[in-house]
Amino acid sequence: MSKIAVTGCGCICAAGADTDAVWRAIQAGLVNNRADSNHLFLEREDVPVFAVPHLALPAIFAEAVAERAAGGELNRTIILTLTAVAEAIGAANLTVAQLRTKRVGIALGTTVGCTFNNEDYYIQWQKGESPDPGPVHRYLSANLAERVQDILGVRGPRAVVTNACASGTDAIGLAKMWLDHDLCDLAIAGGADELSRIACQGFNSLMLVSQNSCTPFGAKRDGLNLGEGAGILCLEKEAEATASQREIKGWVCGYGAANDAYHPTAPHPEGRGLQDAVSQALAAAGLGLADISLINAHGTGTPANDRAETAALSALGLGEETTPIVSTKGATGHTLGAAGGIEAVLTLLALGSGKVSGTIGCHTPDPELAVPVLSAGEEARLSGRMGISQSLAFGGGNSALVLEGGGP
Repeated sequence: MSKIAVTGCGCICAAGADTDAVWRAIQAGLVNNRADSNHLFLEREDVPVFAVPHLALPAIFAEAVAERAAGGELNRTIILTLTAVAEAIGAANLTVAQLRTKRVGIALGTTVGCTFNNEDYYIQWQKGESPDPGPVHRYLSANLAERVQDILGVRGPRAVVTNACASGTDAIGLAKMWLDHDLCDLAIAGGADELSRIACQGFNSLMLVSQNSCTPFGAKRDGLNLGEGAGILCLEKEAEATASQREIKGWVCGYGAANDAYHPTAPHPEGRGLQDAVSQALAAAGLGLADISLINAHGTGTPANDRAETAALSALGLGEETTPIVSTKGATGHTLGAAGGIEAVLTLLALGSGKVSGTIGCHTPDPELAVPVLSAGEEARLSGRMGISQSLAFGGGNSALVLEGGGP
């Protein structure tokens, strides 16, 4: 299959309100988390979370949303998505009117789309009360791809991918396949998730949450910090992007997915599924691991994830060579279904710039990791423009993208 061009990127998370702001924060090593003020963890208000401080519907969608008011209130996940979509299509020099003349695929990953933020309704209902039905309407109108397609007013294939924390990566891989098989002219793909009490309580019950700022790959890492955000790519066939004289920011060259079939929440200790996913992605791109100059790891900061991930890379043949391995979750938090989209954007930015900053929070890497990682405060020059962005998910899901950075 051919390479698919990335003509626009959009990103929002706790590190910044747009792609440039997030990139600057990562280069500066900023950590913009704060104590849980919304009681997402009930009695653990001291737990840091990576929340987006200011969020508003992009102006370009205000009229369309007003016209479709009957579709129900927009939840926070949808607004995060629309914010990143607005930036991505703007970066591609595309207008909504132009999109409506094309077959536009919409593939979006999310964990639950925050349809579980309706607990108060069910508590009242179980007590025999008559609560306001607003939360039910929000639940029924919370299909992320459907809402975005409706607001954009476009036609084409659409899908919501819910493969836990690999959802955003899988959505980009799905969009690439649509374009490879001429099912659409252009695709909007990535992931989005907002913070929700259900998700926070779930991770807390598994004892995976750190009460301090997370330290991916660190020697004393003790868990992750949860976050929210959205990362979106505007994808086109390379020939059509070139013919339209749109600047190409990079390429999606390969995608792979595989399952550990090992445990409901824990990764296989040797990263068996990740090995298969990375091998598939490299084969699809016609490359070997030696061609890769950057690996943006899932890197959550949990002991099991970081060990399994580096074990998989070692088993694939990565050794002591200088291929930088980093995680960006020290700056963004673990944004669940949004993680793959956000990290694909950040991987492309690093590849395009020719350099990468070390893993924020990881000042002393765990010496027992199977391969070395780039620690906080370090910077590495990249030997080429090919990189991997990889995701691991509950249920044993593993996904990987081979990306190529743009630029002169």
